[in-house]
Amino acid sequence: MYTAENSRYAKTHEWAYKDGEIAVVGISNHAQEEISDIVFVDLPKVGQKVAAGQNCCVIESVKSASEIYAPVSGEIVAVNEALKDDPALVNREAHGNGWLFKIKMSAPAEYDALMDFAAYQGTLQK
Repeated sequence: MYTAENSRYAKTHEWAYKDGEIAVVGISNHAQEEISDIVFVDLPKVGQKVAAGQNCCVIESVKSASEIYAPVSGEIVAVNEALKDDPALVNREAHGNGWLFKIKMSAPAEYDALMDFAAYQGTLQK
């Protein structure tokens, strides 16, 4: 199972967990705290091709809308349907059941280039 400690991170606060050729993607606990009370998640479409760094999802909170970027390139193969009825699941479980989408990676080396948990934590203390 994906946890904060065994995931990799983009500088834009998305996390990815590699499961074979699939990357499970969500936002970090820090990001969900910054966004605050999430009221809607506009998920990408299954089958959509994305490039690393591309905006592919939007999370709306009571105070703003936040763009979510693909941490790796590939094709969206699944979205978290539970978020349609319960978008606050991201607030409650940023890692775990609050994941956003899954990408079949086309360039797995991009995953390796993401920050590990310790490096990501280091960016938050600046």
